[in-house]
Amino acid sequence: MDVLPDADVEEVEAIDGVFLTQGAAGDETSIQRFVIEPGAEVPEHDHPHEQVGAITEGAITFVVDGEERVVEAGDTYVIPGGEPHAARNDTDERVVGYDIFSPPRTNPDWQE
Repeated sequence: MDVLPDADVEEVEAIDGVFLTQGAAGDETSIQRFVIEPGAEVPEHDHPHEQVGAITEGAITFVVDGEERVVEAGDTYVIPGGEPHAARNDTDERVVGYDIFSPPRTNPDWQE
């Protein structure tokens, strides 16, 4: 078993108000923590990885295929690989959550 202590990973402000932390990665999956401040947006993008996530604090609005979906603390979601998607925090509270990627997303472009 491999353990990646939180103190050993760096949080990166990938976009204004969007903070990402690359977590542990295995042969089949990887995990990433995110914090999105009020008013911050993640522009539309896509990647080949299936993305399964959970919101632990706050609420976020995803836009997939032009459809807006609000995902709140306690909710989980899945975005198929290759599906263009965007997200924004329309609330006055920060959003915290975790995304699991398959195959592993160990070198995301936001780390460059």
